[in-house]
Amino acid sequence: MKLMAIVPVRSGSKGLVGKNLKPLAGVPLWERAVAHGLEVGAEVLVTTDSREILGQFEREGVTLLERPSELASDDTPMDPVILHALAQIEGPARIVLLQPTSPLRSRGDIEDCIALHKTGRFDLVKTVTATDAGILKYGTMHDNQFIPVSDPAYCFTNRQHLPKVMKPNGAVYVFDRDWFLKNGGFVTDSIGGVVMPAERSFDIDTEADFRRAEALISP
Repeated sequence: MKLMAIVPVRSGSKGLVGKNLKPLAGVPLWERAVAHGLEVGAEVLVTTDSREILGQFEREGVTLLERPSELASDDTPMDPVILHALAQIEGPARIVLLQPTSPLRSRGDIEDCIALHKTGRFDLVKTVTATDAGILKYGTMHDNQFIPVSDPAYCFTNRQHLPKVMKPNGAVYVFDRDWFLKNGGFVTDSIGGVVMPAERSFDIDTEADFRRAEALISP
C-alpha cells in the first residue's frame, strides 16, 4: 500500500492572518508539514486555495491540488476537504494527515502512528497528549438535568484517583483511503492513539502561539 501525506493549506485565517504561509524560523509552516511527509517516505498532496503556492511552488514528490473556494472558508470542516483530496488519489493508500499548525511533531511521531495503523487494530490513529483529568467530572445540561460526560462515579472521585485523560493534539492522523471514502469522514469508535509530550503538542492559532513556537524551535 502506498503512503500519501495530505497537507491542508488554507490561505485565510482569523486568529493569525496568513498563518499557514508564515515563516517559522525561516521556513513557512506549510512547507514544514510537507518536509515531514517527505521525511517518512510519503508522496505529498497539498490541498490549497493559495494562489502564491499554486503559482510558484515546485518540489519532487509533491503534488498541488487547487481547493475550491467553498472548501476554504473559516467554518469549513476537515471531512469534505479530505474527501475532495482523496478523490485525486488512485488505488489503495495509507493516508497521513499533517496540519501545518502543528510544527513540533517529529518524524518518530509520524512513524509511530503509521506503525500502529499497520497493525490493523484501528480504523484511525491520531496523536494525543495528556490533559487535566478533572474533565471527567464535567457534564452537559438538558432540561435542568446534569448528564455526566463519562462514568457518573467520576463526578464524585478525588482528582488524584481519576484515570489519565488524553486529548487530540492535531499533529498526525493516519487512516486508509478506502475506509475514509466509505465512512464519509473521521468519526469512528475504533481509534488508536500515539502519545506526544505536552512540549511538542503545540497548535498555532494566534501571534502569541507563533512566537512561542518560534522560541521552542529555534536553536
